[in-house]
Amino acid sequence: MSKQQSHAGVSRRNVLKAAGAVGVAVSGGALSGKVFAPAIAAPAPKIRLAWGDVAACHSPLGFGVAKGLYAKHNLDIDLYPFTSNGQTVIQALATGKADAGAGLIGDWLKPLEQGFDVKLFVGSHGGCGRLFASAKSGIKDLTDLKGKTIATFVMGASPQTVLQVSIAKAGLDPNTDVNWKTVPFDLVGETIARGDADAGIHIDPWAWSIEKKHNLVHIADTQTGHYEGLTCCVLGANGPYLKANKDALRRLAEANIEVHEYTAAHPDEVAKWYAETLKPAGLSIADLTEILGKLVYHNHPVGPPLVEQIRIAAEDLKLVRVLDATTDPKALAEHVTVNILA
Repeated sequence: MSKQQSHAGVSRRNVLKAAGAVGVAVSGGALSGKVFAPAIAAPAPKIRLAWGDVAACHSPLGFGVAKGLYAKHNLDIDLYPFTSNGQTVIQALATGKADAGAGLIGDWLKPLEQGFDVKLFVGSHGGCGRLFASAKSGIKDLTDLKGKTIATFVMGASPQTVLQVSIAKAGLDPNTDVNWKTVPFDLVGETIARGDADAGIHIDPWAWSIEKKHNLVHIADTQTGHYEGLTCCVLGANGPYLKANKDALRRLAEANIEVHEYTAAHPDEVAKWYAETLKPAGLSIADLTEILGKLVYHNHPVGPPLVEQIRIAAEDLKLVRVLDATTDPKALAEHVTVNILA
């Protein structure tokens, strides 16, 4: 990429941020009770967007649809919910139930390495996976995990794989120096509390709740340490849909940046919508505001910065033997991304 092209991409992102700020100012700094009207007269293309409706980190997507932020970009978004297991967004796109979807980089890359026809085009946020331990385990940092048992609701997928990377970066072998114990999704905290595991891994909002409920020690997450400054969730689009609807996906990327910038500035509004609409058990608006307020919603790379972040993620997944030893991370990152705003 030439310096001129790179400068143009950065300028466009700055313009998008400025436009988002203007939109917020016009709305009086709050969207509660307000709905945006489409700014474009042409018929709005429909995009079936897969999202993890029960995951707090995905709440900006639903909020954006409800408040008309996507309609403002002349998009007709049909949200297709999937479970908290990130592999189901892959299934939604593979079976034609969705045109695009939001998912964890750690879940996207193995299917993409194997030839899954999807292109990643914009990041959403960083920081929704956590690793925590019981106080009596004596674990205070990642190096203390050696010989310990870690409870997880999934093996071979995020957040287990990405936090394996943190363990590896701390100098341990995440496959031989720790013991993994697979338990049901909603029993990770209880497994630690009973003493059947020393530590555990989960995603927000459940990870936040588990830490609070069982008074656990926060050890690592996907927004600090090795993951500081990196995005964890990105949007991907089906190859055939991308070829036929690149302009619609460009507008989706612009809207995605805007709604996540808005969430960063107004986590309380998004939390209120999330609580009242999805009614997550045991979580108050104040709880959700704290959770959303700690997520890194300013991190939404597109173009070359996204390629670089995917390259880093591919290097990491090779380290923990998720990706093949022969895979070239740079070539993979360039192949599975598209510069949607170019």
